[in-house]
Amino acid sequence: MTDRRFLFLLGSGRLGGNTELLARRAAEQLPERVGQEWVRLADHPLPDFPDLRHDEGYTAPTDPNSRLLLDATLRATDLVIASPLYWYSVSALTKRYLDHWSGWLRVPGIDFREVMAGRTLWGVSAYAGDASRAEPLTGTLHHTAAFMRMRFGGVLLGNGTDREDVLKDTEALGRAKGFFAEEAPLARFPHEAG
Repeated sequence: MTDRRFLFLLGSGRLGGNTELLARRAAEQLPERVGQEWVRLADHPLPDFPDLRHDEGYTAPTDPNSRLLLDATLRATDLVIASPLYWYSVSALTKRYLDHWSGWLRVPGIDFREVMAGRTLWGVSAYAGDASRAEPLTGTLHHTAAFMRMRFGGVLLGNGTDREDVLKDTEALGRAKGFFAEEAPLARFPHEAG
């Protein structure tokens, strides 16, 4: 098996929030030989995503934040989107990052989709109240993985409103212990045959 390298993308505007705490608990279980890179999206703000598909097209990103995020994404064998549940989906920081994938798909020579195919996309999210409200977030990440022909490891959900509340969610902490242990299946859209 090739060496695994996890990229944890922290999509919260809050330092040390519930989502990050849950992601770090899950990451503690990874073997020492597994590489980990942690990137806080708020520290590397991306510009608005311009839709240039029908205009001049895309070129390789030149701004430092876009380049850093593209390079980190391409290095990762496992990509962990750690986004709190905001309005039933991923945070604005996370959504902007995923929007930039549309451009990276079209940059000549990067072969973004081909490189990402077969890699694994995971999610970690803290929510308040009812876990079923996270279904749109899970759908967003699952469909992203399916479109990219990636594996999808699912979403680790934890309940937390106030600071460090997720550390009281014993079920979530139990799931965190083995979250990255299973080999994830190839993601497929619901209408596709298995």
